[in-house]
Amino acid sequence: MLTAERKKKLDIDLWIIFLISAVVLGLYSVLGNHIVQVINDSSINIVLRVLFVGGIFQFGLAGLGITIVAILRKERFSDYGLNRKSLIKTLFLSMCCCIPDFIYNFFAGNMHPWMPFSDVHTTAEALRATFPYNVLAMLITAICWGFFEGFNYVVVCKKISERYPSKRKFWDWGAFVCAVMCILVHGIIGVTPDAILEMVCTMILIYGMLIVYKITGNAWGSVLIFMIYWNAL
Repeated sequence: MLTAERKKKLDIDLWIIFLISAVVLGLYSVLGNHIVQVINDSSINIVLRVLFVGGIFQFGLAGLGITIVAILRKERFSDYGLNRKSLIKTLFLSMCCCIPDFIYNFFAGNMHPWMPFSDVHTTAEALRATFPYNVLAMLITAICWGFFEGFNYVVVCKKISERYPSKRKFWDWGAFVCAVMCILVHGIIGVTPDAILEMVCTMILIYGMLIVYKITGNAWGSVLIFMIYWNAL
């Protein structure tokens, strides 16, 4: 049973994460036009542009909060499932969660040739850059849009789930809140049948990968999805 002190710490942790993400998201919405101008300014080295938008805004939105909390609580990322336990099972089940979304996008005609992070605005130019700038730019992209976006959901999910535990194996408040967050942040909202279907598929993807994490205790499946599927088709 959670003590009052532990509940207080979890509440503080979640508020830190949510407030930092909200501030970064607010700054992006206000400065969006200026940010796009910087991203499109070819006179600036591509590595610096990727570091600017990825390191400040993408990492700020999905990474900075959990990093600050980890430092504050003296936690290790490995405490959140970055291990080899049930690794193959986790990766397989997590990718299965992408199937409904894949089928939806296939029949909706939203797909293009597979390329990790191809939907990230700077990726095409990063790939055209010369060595070592192309490698550095893609490494930053993979860390910010891949690792931290996937791992951020895991940490938030675990803290919410601990604060508001569920006795049901396949119901989890943390997974549910994270799925709703994903839909809101990525603007996957609508009232048309097509939009509702897209929301449902996204919900299955995010909720499913976090239930897999809950069952196996391994977070690499969530990271894998954002490394090779999300933003790749």
